[in-house]
Amino acid sequence: MIRQLKVAHDTAVKDRSAAMITLKAMLVHAEENLRKVLQGKTQKMIARHCASLRPRALSTPEEANRHVLRSLARRWLSLNEEILELEAMIKGLVIARAPHLLDQFGIGVDTAAEILIVAGDNPERIKSEAAFAKLAGISPVPTGSGMSSGKHRINHGGHRQLNAAIYRTVIVRMRFHEPTIAYVARRTAEGKSKRDIIRCLKRYVIREVYHLVKTNPRTGQIAS
Repeated sequence: MIRQLKVAHDTAVKDRSAAMITLKAMLVHAEENLRKVLQGKTQKMIARHCASLRPRALSTPEEANRHVLRSLARRWLSLNEEILELEAMIKGLVIARAPHLLDQFGIGVDTAAEILIVAGDNPERIKSEAAFAKLAGISPVPTGSGMSSGKHRINHGGHRQLNAAIYRTVIVRMRFHEPTIAYVARRTAEGKSKRDIIRCLKRYVIREVYHLVKTNPRTGQIAS
């Protein structure tokens, strides 16, 4: 169920972004007064203002543009409402299925939903922590094709949506999670690059997520 709702959500988000990009492009051709009023406004404020426009007959290019702005704004607002409804439904399913995922620092509803989708679609492939890391494209890949130098690079394979979700969790922790901030400082002092540190942190997070997916710490039962 989460996967179906997530598909609808993600497509709506793309369409909403496209609507706002087009709306802002059309605003370039709007009258100066309207541009000044909307300068510095948030996307929602821009959409609400343009949706309330009252264009007259299609007698001039300016009036035609006002019709277009109102249409695009109403489309954005409709999609935004749809997205909020879908997010509420997804959150309800995540809380019912694996609320313990949301207890972890940096893991929000969207990330938890992506984790559950991948785990549910590939139960036979998640036999170990290493297998889950490989599925997410987070397993280390040795540099070079011959004898390994002991260095590794970021894996560009695996499930990209889950990989991106884990990356977002890492970035949040690097900014606001004190143990992670201390880890980054220590590894930086050791000469590690930011890319290498992120790669290591993604591996730690996927290990943490694997155990959360396999066992619900609140019940002690295997999450199936």
